[in-house]
Amino acid sequence: MRARSVAGAGEDPGAAAARLTGRRVTGRRPTSGLLTEVTLDGGQTVMVKRGDDPDAVRAEAAGLRWLADAGTVRVPAVHGHDRHWLVTDQVPAGRPDARTAARFGRDLAALHAVGAPAFGAPPPDGPTDAYIGLAPMRNVTGTDWPRWYADHRVLPYLRRAVDDGTVRHGEAEVIERACERLPELAGPAEPPARLHGDLWNGNVLWGADGQAWLIDPAAHGGHRETDLAMLHLFGCPHLEQVLAGYQEVAPLAGGWADRVGLHQLFPLLVHTVLFGRGYAEQALTVAREALGK
Repeated sequence: MRARSVAGAGEDPGAAAARLTGRRVTGRRPTSGLLTEVTLDGGQTVMVKRGDDPDAVRAEAAGLRWLADAGTVRVPAVHGHDRHWLVTDQVPAGRPDARTAARFGRDLAALHAVGAPAFGAPPPDGPTDAYIGLAPMRNVTGTDWPRWYADHRVLPYLRRAVDDGTVRHGEAEVIERACERLPELAGPAEPPARLHGDLWNGNVLWGADGQAWLIDPAAHGGHRETDLAMLHLFGCPHLEQVLAGYQEVAPLAGGWADRVGLHQLFPLLVHTVLFGRGYAEQALTVAREALGK
């Protein structure tokens, strides 16, 4: 979720937690500039997250609820939110292991299978103008995945990277040509999946209960291979077991491994916009490899 300095929030995390949960606060411990562990009466600990954009807070709360409604993957319960604050369950930390990873893969496959109304569909009550990490993300719907992915997940970030001077015009043409070839490279058509949408390793919590929990979604309807490509891009403990569990429940279409790079164009260009040239080089490599096929 996009979150920076909060002008006009007017509360500390403890006060926000008390107001949004209706319970007395007995302790608090900041874990970062944006997150605070808050203990409520009775001993329950919740996470209080601060954000300066109402759409970002609303999108995250709606995304968590949409994922929870699927009854598959584990996500922290939302106890309350407003324009500046989000209060969720705390997930006690455990350690990743192969059995938990395989179960996570099966649960992720089940989540994707629940589906979404369209590619780009936001969660119910979620805004069209949402976020992925610190970057704006518009949830505009479409029925044709290759065209939708190019128009609403790749090219908007490419244009911004060009405007920022991070990607040169000649380089942008390489990525644009890869987008033009998406219909022939995308593999068999699939229905919209219910995606976490920002599934890098930092958003997978390995709980003390032996379950994998998902946080900080950029949830929307998309192609299921995009979530898996994000896990590949930034690494995930026991990824082979995650994929094996996934394939048990919902086998991927043939050639999926060759499409990982195409699905990584989206997060790579988001990171190009946020963090600079190194990610642009990776995006260009992916595009050139696609054009060479």
